[in-house]
Amino acid sequence: MSLNPLAAAAAALFALAGAQSAAAQAPAAAAAQHFRLGAFELTALRDANFSPPNDAKIFGLNAGAAAVAQVLAEAGAPTDSIAMSIDALLVKTPGHLVLLDTGLGPAAHGVLVASLAQAGVTPAEVTDILITHSHGDHVGGLVGADGKPAFPKATIRMSVKEWAWMQSQARSKDLVLAISPQVKTFEPGQPVLPGITPIAIDGHTPGHVGYEIVSQGRKLTDIGDTAHSAIVSLERPDWTMGFDNDKTVGAASRRATLTRLARDHELVFAPHFPFPGIGRIEAAKDGFNWKPGFDPAK
Repeated sequence: MSLNPLAAAAAALFALAGAQSAAAQAPAAAAAQHFRLGAFELTALRDANFSPPNDAKIFGLNAGAAAVAQVLAEAGAPTDSIAMSIDALLVKTPGHLVLLDTGLGPAAHGVLVASLAQAGVTPAEVTDILITHSHGDHVGGLVGADGKPAFPKATIRMSVKEWAWMQSQARSKDLVLAISPQVKTFEPGQPVLPGITPIAIDGHTPGHVGYEIVSQGRKLTDIGDTAHSAIVSLERPDWTMGFDNDKTVGAASRRATLTRLARDHELVFAPHFPFPGIGRIEAAKDGFNWKPGFDPAK
C-alpha cells in the first residue's frame, strides 16, 4: 500500500535502508515513563520501533557490514539488523507543556498520541513543540491522519537553518504548508523557553540541534540524532552514518558531543536508544558505552 503525501517525509527516512518502512518498522505499544528534573516533570514517550538491515547503507558506511556485525556480536545483539526506537520527550514546566519532536505520525503508524494519552495529556494541551531536525521520524507527527495540525495550540520551534532546509525539500511540501502558521524559528545558543536552550550539533541536517534542559541545578540534554544506535554509534562514533547530510561533519560532531557528555557525566535523552532513552554516556577504550537509567542526583 502506498503512503499518502504527508507520510512521504517519514517514509524517506527508511529509503536508505533499502526496504519499505513497513518491512523495517516493527509494531510498537504506546508507553509513557515519567521522571523529575528539578522542578520539571519529564516523560519519555514511545512512538515506534525501527530495525534497518545491517547492509552498510546506514551504519558503518566506511567500515562495512562485517565490521558492524562484529560490534553487534560483541555486544550480544543480532548481527543482521540494528534495533532502534523512535521516541519523543515531554517536558512540563511552569506555564508550558513542551514536546520535543513528534515521531512518525499516524500516517506511518506512530503511536505518540496514544503514549501522550497514557501520560494524561491531549494534543490540544501542548503549548510548545521543539524540533531537533526535520527528518520524517521527528516531524511526521506534527499533522494528524487528516493532514491537519495535530497540536493546534502549540508554537512549533526549530532553528532558522532547519526551517529553511525543510522548506526546500519537495517531500516536505504538504507538511510545510500545514504547519507554517505555527512555526517560529530561532538561532541556537539562547534559551527558547525558560530552562530550555537549543545547541547546534552539526552534520546530521543543516540545522540539527540538541536541547539542554536545566532546572534547579539539574541538567539533561536531548541529543536528537547525534547518535542512533546505543551500540554501534557509541562504540564506533567515527564511522560515517548514512542518515547524516554531511557525513564527515556528522562523525566529528558525534565524537565531540559524546566526549563532552561523558566528561561531564551529563544526563542524556537519546530518542533512538532503547526506550525510555534516558541514561549517561561513559568513555570506554576508543569509544563510549551507554548506561541506561535515571538518577538526577549524580
